[in-house]
Amino acid sequence: MRATERAPAFLSTDFQEMTMSVIRTGLPHRLAAAVLTLGVAVGAAGCGSSPTAADTPAKRASASSLVLIDGWVKAADEGMTAAFGKLVNSSGRDVHIVSATSPVTRSMELHEMAHADGGQMVMREKKDGLVVSAGGEHRLEPGGDHLMFMELTGPVRPGQDVPITLTAEDGSSVEVTAVARSYTGANEDYQGGDHDHDHDGHGHGGH
Repeated sequence: MRATERAPAFLSTDFQEMTMSVIRTGLPHRLAAAVLTLGVAVGAAGCGSSPTAADTPAKRASASSLVLIDGWVKAADEGMTAAFGKLVNSSGRDVHIVSATSPVTRSMELHEMAHADGGQMVMREKKDGLVVSAGGEHRLEPGGDHLMFMELTGPVRPGQDVPITLTAEDGSSVEVTAVARSYTGANEDYQGGDHDHDHDGHGHGGH
């Protein structure tokens, strides 16, 4: 390249200046070519776009995007009872609830209704948890999915606010509240673990 020539227009301003500087120094042809080749490689690397939010994995929706609408618990003196309502997910991603806890019970399980071997409907633990779809809802209701209080630590009276903490697959959690009320239904058979009894009587606190 002669001193009267210009650096290609497609190169950056800085690289054009470097090119002209190499030309003016009068370096041997091979050495000048090596310098320019190195400059092109560095410039090309610099032109690569930096990672953006769209390039990185989308953040998983946390449990905090959930709210419980019309949440309620069946009032009970002892034993087992359950919570119902409508879980609403305000985020753009599914939320997978894997466990629940409450200070009014020693343990909780996520439950569903399913057909037993004999064909009758029984209540059992929902091993895979509950998935609330993105922007959607998941109903907890008698005869369907619900949050099961396995062993009450004391009576749950009508009108009592019952706090429940829901934990998602990613470890995040959210506290919701359900109000206790009298209810005579939801006396399903329970199938599972050491609690093989129905919702009726002491087995489910009269649930």
